[in-house]
Amino acid sequence: MAFDLKSISRNEATLAPRVMLYGVEGIGKSTFAAYSPKPIFILTEDGLGSLPVQHFPLAKTVASVMAAITTLYDEKHDYKTVVLDSLDWLEAMVWQEMEAKHDAKDLAYGKGASIAADKWRTIVTAFDALRTKHGMNVILIAHTMIKRFDSPETEPYDRYQPKLQERSGSLIREWADAVLFANYKTIVKQSDVGFNKTVSRGVSSGERMLFTSERPAYMAKNRYSLPESIPLDWDAFAEAIKPKKE
Repeated sequence: MAFDLKSISRNEATLAPRVMLYGVEGIGKSTFAAYSPKPIFILTEDGLGSLPVQHFPLAKTVASVMAAITTLYDEKHDYKTVVLDSLDWLEAMVWQEMEAKHDAKDLAYGKGASIAADKWRTIVTAFDALRTKHGMNVILIAHTMIKRFDSPETEPYDRYQPKLQERSGSLIREWADAVLFANYKTIVKQSDVGFNKTVSRGVSSGERMLFTSERPAYMAKNRYSLPESIPLDWDAFAEAIKPKKE
């Protein structure tokens, strides 16, 4: 296929963000999503507490999650954000249903991860359909785990990452416009211990932050040229992703 210069176009559209949000327990991930524009929650776990948000009945199967997405796609509504809470509980459903349907040999040698990844492609494609048809923001919430990272450049080290199977997690991270890690801001303080020696220690400031770019301590990314960290607040995030005027 041949092209000429007349075929070149400039991307002017700013689509609704697709966010994968994970972080330490109790940091306020669901609260962040609750303050997004007109949210509707698809729940796979009962973790909303007293948050006054609208939500579908608790989903106990992958089909229930897909049914909720289909309802939002087919029916007229004024919701602006769809929130899945949480990814790792949905992943547990994906694997439970796979193991019930397939023999162990069918899932061995990485074949199970491949089948799960196909299921996740179907799920994120359904979320993309909501984004395209209704202009909905998509927020996928996950818990966190600490896992050893084998770097080709340094000695192995531990870091925070979403609590997901590697192949499925990689697929969702690639799909998302922003993978955000929520944690408390840490300040490094130095103390004099005598004999001309000091020790450094991290002290939490109590400030809740979103970390937006990859660091040795955590996995993150964004397609918006965000600052390295911003407050854990939807309005702060929405302001940060606005296109910069030239």
